Amino acid sequence: MKKRYIIALISFLIFLIITILVVTKNTISFDETIYQFLIKLRSPFFDTFFKTITKLANPIPVIILLAIFGIFLKRNDEILLSTNVLITLLMNQLLKHIIQRPRPDHLRLIKESGYSYPSGHSMIAACLYATLIYIILKRIKDKKIKRLLISLLTIIIILIGCSRIYV
Repeated sequence: MKKRYIIALISFLIFLIITILVVTKNTISFDETIYQFLIKLRSPFFDTFFKTITKLANPIPVIILLAIFGIFLKRNDEILLSTNVLITLLMNQLLKHIIQRPRPDHLRLIKESGYSYPSGHSMIAACLYATLIYIILKRIKDKKIKRLLISLLTIIIILIGCSRIYV
């Protein structure tokens, strides 16, 4: 089996397990632990930092990134990236309406509406930036540049996920 299918299967299984835990309300103590850790970081610097990071998965920056990458990517990669983002948006909305997890009420820095799980920002970040990682793995030959870009994109994915909890 190809490595990318194995990675996709493992990612899906992790998402499925987390979703089952969320639906059965078995993440409450985990959620609280993560929340308490992030609350200890609260400061004007981190407020600004995480508000900025979370914007990397807002609709307008994503559209701008897709347009920019569309200029530089091969046609097949452009279609793959755009299709993945579109499918992710649709799946996110469908899952939000199926799961219907309310947003937490405490200490919000950014006003959001709708359900909280799965996070649209986190899903788009994982989809967009992970697809870029896949394209980089396929297209870039220089190992140093490849490692640097993959590390940067991985950090962005993680930070956007953390930012959604923080804000």
